[in-house]
Amino acid sequence: MRSSLLADAPAIREPQHAPVAHVTRGGVVEGVHYGSVVVLNGDGGVRSSIGDIEAACYPRSALKPLQAAAMVRAGLPLDGALLSLAMGSHSGEEHHLAGTRMILELAGVSEGDLRNIPDLPYAPAVRDAWVRGGREPSRLAQNCSGKHAAMLYLCKLSGWPLETYLDPAHPLQRAIAEVVEELTGQRIANVTVDGCGSPLFSVSLHGLARAAAGIATAAPDTAERRVADALRAHPEMASGTGRDTAELMRAVPGLLAKDGFEGVQVAALPDGRAVAVKIADGADRARIPVTAAALARAGVEPRLLAGFQGEQMTGGGRPVGGIRPVAALGPPPPPPDPLRFTT
Repeated sequence: MRSSLLADAPAIREPQHAPVAHVTRGGVVEGVHYGSVVVLNGDGGVRSSIGDIEAACYPRSALKPLQAAAMVRAGLPLDGALLSLAMGSHSGEEHHLAGTRMILELAGVSEGDLRNIPDLPYAPAVRDAWVRGGREPSRLAQNCSGKHAAMLYLCKLSGWPLETYLDPAHPLQRAIAEVVEELTGQRIANVTVDGCGSPLFSVSLHGLARAAAGIATAAPDTAERRVADALRAHPEMASGTGRDTAELMRAVPGLLAKDGFEGVQVAALPDGRAVAVKIADGADRARIPVTAAALARAGVEPRLLAGFQGEQMTGGGRPVGGIRPVAALGPPPPPPDPLRFTT
């Protein structure tokens, strides 16, 4: 039963986004990325925000840690690399495909039972090699296949129907919706269909940050802690070799992070500090530099974030500018003294 303590669903409206990053060239602002950003303190209070953090938005794949936590609570027995893959937007590398096959084998089902859309691998280099090899789009190669395999596994263990596991009225999806509401602290504003075919729940950016903080700070022997441990230990299984979110987690000790299409990023530290970012136009190039600036605002040492400043703008083969988060995200406050992380 859903708690009566939940806040009302966020309003479905045109978000009042604000400038979050400038694209500069030769000292002139050539472009502006709008969006919204929230930075939470360890006690859950809002340290700073930009734009509209309370409007309904779709987290896209940044919702996957919440979906994984719901599945673990319901009895999904995965851990480690396979649990990380279950919340992944993977690149389609061979270890991702092998892991997804392993989950399907554990479930006693096949690729034909997957209901995600057939697609080519997500990572450009992997996709190009796939095409050169004459391979066709497949459900296994699609970047959400690990999540779908995990959903089938839980359905098989629970005696739930397999064919309709993506129906919002299915027991699996009802269980996920309840946990999404619990972790975000608010009722879901709207339900639609994500790109892979699974139900997608609309929450606020503020609620998404709260949920990430709750997972990052979860006590041992909880489903949320299993999710956090898996993602921290195996970030490449949830993304891919060289992907920015995995690299960010490797750079910042104890960080839990997940990206999503349309410019969404969430990240949280083991002491409860958390950030959530939405780039209004969905531009991926602004997502990581804005996230890095927000993490610095949360108190992460800037030296740990030095490699996440975004792409350079070039002219005649020379650097002439770049992507710069707006001044409202900096200068960051001094980090806690001492700055400690726990895992």
